[in-house]
Amino acid sequence: MLVNWPRAKDTDFSCVRSVTYGAAPIPLELLRQCIQTMPQALFCQQYGMTETTGTVCILPPGDHDPDGNERMRGIGVPLPSVEMKIVDEKRQEVPPGTIGEIATRSGLNMLHYFNNPEKTAETVDADGWLYTGDAAVMDEDGYFYIKDRVKDMIISGGENVYPAEVENAIFGHPQVNEVAVIGIPDAKWGEAVKAVVSPKPDAGEVDTDSVIAWARERIAGFKVPKTVDVIPELPRNASGKILRRELRAPYWEGNDRGVN
Repeated sequence: MLVNWPRAKDTDFSCVRSVTYGAAPIPLELLRQCIQTMPQALFCQQYGMTETTGTVCILPPGDHDPDGNERMRGIGVPLPSVEMKIVDEKRQEVPPGTIGEIATRSGLNMLHYFNNPEKTAETVDADGWLYTGDAAVMDEDGYFYIKDRVKDMIISGGENVYPAEVENAIFGHPQVNEVAVIGIPDAKWGEAVKAVVSPKPDAGEVDTDSVIAWARERIAGFKVPKTVDVIPELPRNASGKILRRELRAPYWEGNDRGVN
């Protein structure tokens, strides 16, 4: 928002010494524009999550280039005393260049979720490795690049939005039979919340504005869908699970990663 401000090009930003950014992946072109707007500033990306109680991985200023480079597409390297690796679905480490889930281990990690031992056991193993839910690749130099999200969480404007909560808020609308919530690319917020619904039999045409208003009465504003699509039936696999990835795919086509 700052670099798009009409007066930004004419503003003296020389007093800005450093810029730390994070919360969600940043498009390379936007990062280039930021550096060119504040060329004196040292840029540093920080990656972490609530469960790591803060930053565990950084892309330091030395890896930033006003003209852009491949490393600026990534999240950098682990901090000293932090271990990170990429694992497959069986939580076995995979070689560089292979997409998998980021796992991290350090003294920064949480001990447990409050009163939720099942979720704790799912997230942190007996050896102290915490599984982040972020799908990524590590290159030969030990730099990490996020490609997608293993879990269904949406990050919009740096805020975590869990689809199930939004779906629960929409479910019950008199015209909605089924609902799935996904994140789609958004130039301003990184990702925008979108609901995909199927209509109830004989409910007539679904009033999408009404669906949004219905959700707004029940959940926080940043979680409310920006848009609603109506399709005859939601796609499901053989076991009946909604195929969110299939719903998301058309919106992320042409992007180099499935998060924004």
